Amino acid sequence: METAGNLPSELTGFVGRASELDRLTGMVTGSRLATVTGAGGVGKTRLALRAAGQLKDRFRDGVWLVELTGLRGGELVEHTVAEALRLPDHTNRPPRDALTEHLADRELLLVLDGFDRLAEPCAGLAADLLRRAPGLRVLAVGRRALGITGERLLPLDPLPAASDAVQLFSERAAAVLPGFAVTPANSATVAELCARLDGLPLALELAAVRLRALSVEQVLERLDDRFRLLTGGDPSAPVRHRALRTAIGWSHELCTPAERLLWARLSVFAGRFDLEAAEYVCAGSGLAEDEVVEAVAALVAQSVLSRREDGGDGPARYRMLDSVREYGAGWLAALGEEARVRRRHRDWYLGLATWCELDWFSPRQAEVAARVAADLPNLRLALEFSLDGMPGEPPEDPAVGQYLAGTLWFCWVGCGRLAEGRHWLGRALDVPAGQSEARAKVMWVYGYVALLQGDSAAALAVLQECRDQARASGNAVAEAYALHRLGCLALVSDDMPRAERLIDDALLRYRAIGELNSNVLMAQVELAMSVAFQGDVEQAVRLAEEVRDICRDHGERWTLAYALYVLAYAAWLEGEPERARRLAEESLSVDHAFDDLVGTVLSLELLALITEGEGAPSEAAVLQGAAARLWESVGLRLFGSRYFNAPHSVCEQRVRAALGETAYATALAEGGRLGLDAAVRRALNRPRAPQREQRAAVRTPAARTHEPAASPEAAG
Repeated sequence: METAGNLPSELTGFVGRASELDRLTGMVTGSRLATVTGAGGVGKTRLALRAAGQLKDRFRDGVWLVELTGLRGGELVEHTVAEALRLPDHTNRPPRDALTEHLADRELLLVLDGFDRLAEPCAGLAADLLRRAPGLRVLAVGRRALGITGERLLPLDPLPAASDAVQLFSERAAAVLPGFAVTPANSATVAELCARLDGLPLALELAAVRLRALSVEQVLERLDDRFRLLTGGDPSAPVRHRALRTAIGWSHELCTPAERLLWARLSVFAGRFDLEAAEYVCAGSGLAEDEVVEAVAALVAQSVLSRREDGGDGPARYRMLDSVREYGAGWLAALGEEARVRRRHRDWYLGLATWCELDWFSPRQAEVAARVAADLPNLRLALEFSLDGMPGEPPEDPAVGQYLAGTLWFCWVGCGRLAEGRHWLGRALDVPAGQSEARAKVMWVYGYVALLQGDSAAALAVLQECRDQARASGNAVAEAYALHRLGCLALVSDDMPRAERLIDDALLRYRAIGELNSNVLMAQVELAMSVAFQGDVEQAVRLAEEVRDICRDHGERWTLAYALYVLAYAAWLEGEPERARRLAEESLSVDHAFDDLVGTVLSLELLALITEGEGAPSEAAVLQGAAARLWESVGLRLFGSRYFNAPHSVCEQRVRAALGETAYATALAEGGRLGLDAAVRRALNRPRAPQREQRAAVRTPAARTHEPAASPEAAG
């Protein structure tokens, strides 16, 4: 049975904590909110994940980990929770509303890890979700309590030095030095070492790594020196806090100058990063680019960095523990390099976004989508730095932030992040900056996002402004895109003649300036939709087939899915249900792979209609119910368009007649309980209908009028 959730697998043995584990699992099962508190490096996250793993079978909708340590702005907490829950990110509603609606009828455990920097917004969100989602339980992990009424706390102390700490050190030491064991000859020294490190797991693991080069006695001697060197901090801080800093500082002192410098500069990254990014961002005075790889390897060997393969042929990616990263950040600030290194970090991810936009129109489109998802925490940091600047200082060049926000259009639109995209695009438009090509691009991308969310008023205002400013400044590219998106707005607003006219004009302009990419091909798909809705199905097929062929020549998949949708719709109208199903299923598969909810739900609606024609009205109603739930995450259902709603209306009319109201409502409710993945699987894995006459559309003269081509009158 498939288990919902996203808990990572354990890579090393779990040592001790039996009583704490029992207490924590009891807290989670007996209360709505439990929080594990304690010093950094004491093992809070490991204990919480262990407890969550033991409890996962008790939660129907799974256990979900939300990692918050890389966030700097509280406004992104809700987006990050939604991303972890794989909640489709398309609505124009506040993200909190989408989250509460998603969680309202679910039974799941949400693990909020690393909320310390954002305690207030996290506490507010957790309290709101718990009030409005009765089946939700929250397990929080941080250095302090959230402070919410009803919260149960588990303060986590270090491991007992004489038992569990020794076992942990012994196991980790054996992993780096095969054959190591605690013996009568070294047991007293090991016990003293564990006691001096206060039984802190992170400190023990860093100490164990040193056994590659040092004996236990040498480690203990050097640790004693480092204790004296790193004392003198805040005397009111808990001893375990000072001990952790001592352990990290000791590891820092054992690094070479180049490794220390790299450690400090790597602290600007959020989440994982690859070697190329580290080389570009961290090279500079005191550390040549060709020295970075050796320094990275040394930090991995010392457990300052963790390494993970992304699978397949992808490069290794690295990550710092939060406490280790914060230690490096302190050194970076002391060196006076924070602004320079963050600027280089921004520039790297600016270049990455530019490359990804170009490669989006290529056979590497799926790779681009995966890369953007993996690097999203760092792209967010780059956007923050570009639009906000350093704390207390204005941004150096807001146009850079505008360029980055606009360049990532494919991430916002093509990879299912409309809500977050609108957040960044709105911020980019709000920064004080003159008119520029970057700002013009932000405007048409913002309009595109808004119209897909069903916010026609906002879309119209910004697209008209973009068009007018582009004309005044002679920006032919921005004018073409503004006209294109105004045509798209007319399309979803049911003004098909205007949509055809504007999109056709935009296509002529694209050709004149030599523009060819996914957006240009999407314009032709939208033109095909506008003429199909006006009854000229043959012309729509010609346009969509041309797009299909160009997409396959270039390896483009995202726009291809929409062309296949048009062809599937046309096949249904022409009375070819088997071909319609094949095309609609391929469209659905591609859209779902890209997390494009708009395309996914359109294909589901069409497959419901096709399924009804195959003689399975109950199953068609289930798919309609699933689609109805997904539309809530997109925005305005079927864009509020009678044309886009026509397949749904035809299907609903037929299914109601076949099933009756009670059975229809039951099937709709069944579909409404399906999540996105389950709904797609159900649509794609339906057994083929028996060999008999299948219902399909019947072409009539009304299909060539300006009425919706799939209206009941046209469909028969």
